[in-house]
Amino acid sequence: MAHYTDALTQLGSATALPQSPEEAVLERVPNPQAGTAYVVRFTQPEFTSLCPLTGQPDFAHLVIDYVPRDWLVESKSLKLFLGSFRNHGAFHEDCTVGIGRRIEELLQPDWLRIGGYWYPRGGMPIDVFWQTGPVPAGVWLPDQGVPGYRGRG
Repeated sequence: MAHYTDALTQLGSATALPQSPEEAVLERVPNPQAGTAYVVRFTQPEFTSLCPLTGQPDFAHLVIDYVPRDWLVESKSLKLFLGSFRNHGAFHEDCTVGIGRRIEELLQPDWLRIGGYWYPRGGMPIDVFWQTGPVPAGVWLPDQGVPGYRGRG
């Protein structure tokens, strides 16, 4: 008898880091609590990508919150997808919004938001926020917990 995990291609096996976000395979699993409004949070405090012009590394702290409907993102595939940005050149805005849209397209959640808290380069941090709409009624949504950049003082 087939099990939903049989369709997963990365979980439970050695999987190389994809060379680009386009090559990365995001996978999903059925939501065992479908019909219940709750928030799932993924935090990636060591996200990296490359500046598309200089090739220099950019670093961010990402927080992804979503209210699932029928699907959950499979976490290993999400880690590999996020890791695939290491050698990918894109502006902060493109990375942050693109990640949110890719997850939203896969899951079709009731709601999703992503906060990209980028560390400064050239003396200026850039924070990027995107969400699919208003937070569903009755959902407890904690603050993302990432303070704005203050530098030394």
